[in-house]
Amino acid sequence: MNDVSFTISPGEAGPPGASEADVSFAVLPWRAWDTEAARAAWGALAARAGTPNPFFEPWYLLPGLARFDPQERIRIAAMMRGNAPEALVPVQRARRYGRHPLPHLAVWLHANAFLGAPIVAEGAEERFWEALLDWADRNAGAAAFFHVAALPLESALAEALLAVGARQRRQVVLVHREERAMLSSPLGPAAYLEHALPGKKRKELRRQQARLAEQGNLAVVRRNDADGIGPWIEHFLALEAGGWKGSAGSALACAGETAGLFRESMAAAAERGCLERLSLELDGQPIAMLASLIAPPGAFSYKTAFDERYARFSPGVLLQLENLALLERPGIRWADSCAAPDHPMIDSLWRERRAIGRFSIAIGGTFRRALFARIAKFELSRNPQGLP
Repeated sequence: MNDVSFTISPGEAGPPGASEADVSFAVLPWRAWDTEAARAAWGALAARAGTPNPFFEPWYLLPGLARFDPQERIRIAAMMRGNAPEALVPVQRARRYGRHPLPHLAVWLHANAFLGAPIVAEGAEERFWEALLDWADRNAGAAAFFHVAALPLESALAEALLAVGARQRRQVVLVHREERAMLSSPLGPAAYLEHALPGKKRKELRRQQARLAEQGNLAVVRRNDADGIGPWIEHFLALEAGGWKGSAGSALACAGETAGLFRESMAAAAERGCLERLSLELDGQPIAMLASLIAPPGAFSYKTAFDERYARFSPGVLLQLENLALLERPGIRWADSCAAPDHPMIDSLWRERRAIGRFSIAIGGTFRRALFARIAKFELSRNPQGLP
C-alpha cells in the first residue's frame, strides 16, 4: 500500500510555525502506531477530533487489529503536520463488496466497531479527504472505488467529503442510509422520560421495579474509574454468554478474539476514565449491565446484557432508565445507542435519531471512474438504499 516511513511526536499539534508545506501523508502497517509515542500522539489527536469516534482511538482499535489482523494486512493512513498526526484512519484492500467479488479500498471496521468516522482534527476535514483520496487515486491497484461505512451524516466529516467531491468533480455516492436511536435533549432525566413514554408504560415500569425489589436488595451501581474493573468484565462476559447471544454463538465470550478485545479495551478505557459502567444488582449480583464509552461531547452505548431469568421484570429497560443520567453528565451533549435501526427497546425510550450512511467514492483515472459510475448506478437501481 505504498508504505512511507515517518517519525511521530507525542505533541498535541504540529510544531510551532508549521505550514501547509509541513503536511504529509503516510500509510503504514498498523503496528507502526503501536508504540508509546505514537499512541500518545494518536490519543491527543482524538481529544481534538471534530467528530469523536472511540472505536478508532488507540486503546480500542489496536487491540482489535491485534486479534483480527495479526498478519498486518490493514494499514493506518495518517495525515501528518510536522511529526504529529492531524488525521488517522485504518484502511484495507477488500476483495468483496457484500456478496459481490468487487475489489475496493475501504475504511476498515469489524463487527464490534460501530462507527467508521476517521479521527480528524476539527477544521482539517476537507484537507484530510483531499489527501486520502489523492493517495487512493495513486494507489488504486485493482480497487474500483473507495468505500466508507458507518459515517455520521450530520457531521463535519460528511459535509467535507461531499464538498471535496463537488469541488473535484469526483462522484461521491450515498449508497445506504439508516437511523439509529440517539439521546440528545435539554431535558433532565425525569422530564425526558415523561416526554418519551406514555403514563401507562411508566406505571408498568414502576410496578416491575417494585416487584424486582421484592426479590432481594436492589441497587444501581455506577462507576467511572478502574477499581474492580477485572471482576466487572468477567461478570459482563458471563452474563451475556448466559443469554440468547450465548445460545446463538454471538456473545463476546464465544470467541477468543472478541473476549480478548473486550477484556483489554474495557480495562484500558477504564484506566483512561472514558468508560462508564452501570449495573443493576440484586443482592450484590449484577442482573443487568451496560458499558458506555465516553468521548466528549458524545457518549456511546457499547454493550449491554441482562440476566434472562429476571426477564419478566425488564431489568435491561430499568437499567436504561438509570442511563438517562447521561443527560446531566458534564461535557456530554448526546449519546449514540450504537443499536440497529428500529431496535425494539431503545428506540421506544431514546426518541432522537442519528443518521448513519455508507459512501462509495470514485478514485483513479477516467476509465476507473466510468466503471464506478456504472457500479453505483447498478447498486442504486437494485435498491435505493444500496445492495445488501
